Amino acid sequence: MNATTLQLTTAVHTFTQLLSSTRRGARLARPLATEQLRAWPVSPAVTEHAEQIVAELAANAALHGRVNSRDFRLTLDATAGQLRIAVTDARGERLPSPPATADRPRTPSPAVASSW
Repeated sequence: MNATTLQLTTAVHTFTQLLSSTRRGARLARPLATEQLRAWPVSPAVTEHAEQIVAELAANAALHGRVNSRDFRLTLDATAGQLRIAVTDARGERLPSPPATADRPRTPSPAVASSW
């Protein structure tokens, strides 16, 4: 008897970009994220919400996290039907850790998130 094994693969899409901690860097984050999400299999509604989240996080990074000669990092990660958006200081020694469980994701805007 011949058995066929079906292997399902989950597409992993990751995008990372360093941007300057300036108004210009914050302005560039939104169109970069939008174009990247349009290239991935992400619904237009999710892309629209992600644009707003990226714009807010990037503006916060430029306004509140500004340190001379320090950039911020925009990371988009689409895996298994979920989109993770992270804006972090470009210094690598203190990156945020991922959520401990899938039950408690870090979501900056519950009004825009589709699930918790």
